[in-house]
Amino acid sequence: MLKLSPQQEELSPEEVQWFQQAFKRCARRILLATTLAGSGHPGGSLSSLSLLLMVYALARVNPQAPRDPDRDRVVVSQGHISPGVYSVLCEYGFFPEEPFLLEFRRAGSAFAGHVEQAVPGVEWNTGNLGQGLSAACGFARAAKLKGRPYRVFCLMGDGEQQKGQVIEARRWAVKFGLNNLCVLIDYNRLQIGGDIYQVMPQDIKAEIEATGWNLMEVNGHDFSALFRALRAFLQGEVAHPERPTAILAHTIMGKGVSFMENDPQWHGMALPVDLCEKALAELGFDPQEIEAWREKRRRHPVSFPHAPHEPEEVAIEPGEKEEYPLEAKTDCRSAYGKALLRLAEKNNLPGKPPKVLGLTCDLEGSVKMTAFKKHSPLAFHESGIQEHHTATVSGALSKEGFLVFFSTFGVFGVDEVYNQLRLNVLNRTALKVVCTHLGTDVGEDGPTHQCVDYLGLLLSLKDLEIYFPADPNQTDHIIRTVAQRPGNVFVGMGRSKVPVITDEEGQPFFGPEYRFEPGRGDWLRTGTAGTIITFGSMVARCLQVREILKEKGYEVGVLNLASIRPFPREDLLKAAKLGPIMVVEDHLEETGLGTLCARELALAGLSVPLKLKGLKHYASSGKPDELLAQAGLDVETLVQEMEALLRG
Repeated sequence: MLKLSPQQEELSPEEVQWFQQAFKRCARRILLATTLAGSGHPGGSLSSLSLLLMVYALARVNPQAPRDPDRDRVVVSQGHISPGVYSVLCEYGFFPEEPFLLEFRRAGSAFAGHVEQAVPGVEWNTGNLGQGLSAACGFARAAKLKGRPYRVFCLMGDGEQQKGQVIEARRWAVKFGLNNLCVLIDYNRLQIGGDIYQVMPQDIKAEIEATGWNLMEVNGHDFSALFRALRAFLQGEVAHPERPTAILAHTIMGKGVSFMENDPQWHGMALPVDLCEKALAELGFDPQEIEAWREKRRRHPVSFPHAPHEPEEVAIEPGEKEEYPLEAKTDCRSAYGKALLRLAEKNNLPGKPPKVLGLTCDLEGSVKMTAFKKHSPLAFHESGIQEHHTATVSGALSKEGFLVFFSTFGVFGVDEVYNQLRLNVLNRTALKVVCTHLGTDVGEDGPTHQCVDYLGLLLSLKDLEIYFPADPNQTDHIIRTVAQRPGNVFVGMGRSKVPVITDEEGQPFFGPEYRFEPGRGDWLRTGTAGTIITFGSMVARCLQVREILKEKGYEVGVLNLASIRPFPREDLLKAAKLGPIMVVEDHLEETGLGTLCARELALAGLSVPLKLKGLKHYASSGKPDELLAQAGLDVETLVQEMEALLRG
């Protein structure tokens, strides 16, 4: 294994020779792994191989301590070059080659088809092209905030420069002065569809320069040229030392194997055995070894299992609860903003790195982050109208020992960035997404901005916790609770002001003695005739329905399910034993809380009269009360339908 110092000015002839031989050793592993698996991406792995070898030679990484907090971060955005990444990590001693060759792309193994952080030396699961640079920005920003010396290297493909999120990330990196970030682009000019400029014309060089980055162009297979370019970045010997740096590395698809070079078919197709033998011979290796490996792979059990990398822990002081009296009529988002400020006051201390970060996309005032920004300007990140990048960079920051809140409107923070949230979940981040303006509560903004399909999407994200407060008091409780929860959490709320929810004595239900417990429902009212189940902005309305039904002689309970996941199953089963259930929600019926309740009841083998009351289609533009009335979610209609359900 060869390690280099940026203090040296040039590679020695012996070092160049080592790289040339290491290239062949790694190329051999790439070909063996993909042919043994019968699939993979050998072409791009070979074109990126010289870049990978040089980056890991210069990066401060230690195979014996792959998660050292002060290690340099290496993010591989074009995750399909996993054979190349794993081959180079083998070369540098992160793990032996045998499990990689025998387990590549096998069920249960860490050596997946796209790079995953279960493999030592890999920082971020990638594969959805265009997101890796955003993650790298998160790691680089974390280093700046913590005052740590590590640098971030991001390898990218040339085809993925077509993605809009890449431009978003470039702008963000310049705004936040990420001069500790270096991007290396594998510029082989080929993608699955052929020539990158025929697939989608663009001027990569001009675009990078237009966003204000330092740019160097090199021969990506010239180890001395690569060393000089990376050395210039590491030494700050670039045109604008305060800005990030990009290296446009001219490469050849399939480099090192004559019949693979510049042939796009090998972008995503493994060599058959006969051609693999031919390629091995060309590289100077025994062509017959493929047969021995094939036999060994048939008998080899998975020995390198998937073990995800958990986020760095952060200790948070939740502070004292904010109390909202009965006369307070405010919105949940304002209560969120105040809770966020209180968290900052307790945890973002003068002279120390901030612990609590906030990110938004041109909606600081609407999501009530202004007070947080004023208190903790270093911790506040205005990302502009760049939701895709912001969702990803927020996730990466949450891996680095920060409590991170990403806030925007629901239609932007759920519908628009679902894929980014999904990749965060796969990366085991610890992001807190707080979305406002959910439901028809957005009113006159119309159906494009009325996020009424969020639960169906969010419930598809495994292990994501989901909470919806009913009033400002419960909002405060929930925000302070999620501040101490590990993993990814979503908190949703509407736009409008809501009344303080009271108990039967007329006092705040979510007062000082209340404790929010994930997985537990809130029995706002008890009843023996049946139960109305609801959440969020519909709670106050359902309490009105309950009072009218009480006057009619029906003792109906009201169960608030502020915790959607973990789901309060025991509370639902209790409600089923009391009689008919009506689920009321400002959400599409097909994918909302009602269908979740129906599923849980069916799985429990319970048969109970059940009425689902939600939106049957997207609403129009109009005042929220009018839209809810059109959907049959006004108090009068709900009373009528619950009464009919109780009568059977």
